[in-house]
Amino acid sequence: MLSVHRRRITVVKITSRYRDERAGVIPLPPGSVGDTRGRASFLETDEPCVVPVGDFRRRVGVVDPVLWDQVRHLTG
Repeated sequence: MLSVHRRRITVVKITSRYRDERAGVIPLPPGSVGDTRGRASFLETDEPCVVPVGDFRRRVGVVDPVLWDQVRHLTG
């Protein structure tokens, strides 16, 4: 989640597929998105989207502050 405005949240995609040709891809620490196998995941910050708050089912985890600074720099 990048920002909240009323009942809408701006988010970026988390994927397990690394695409080095895309700008704004940030690797996440293994297991940081609730994957019990500890597989690598990546944030694709180049295409943020807005979704309703009600679409969220659960909280996945907390982002490391250093990683969060990277995300804010690329999306801000």
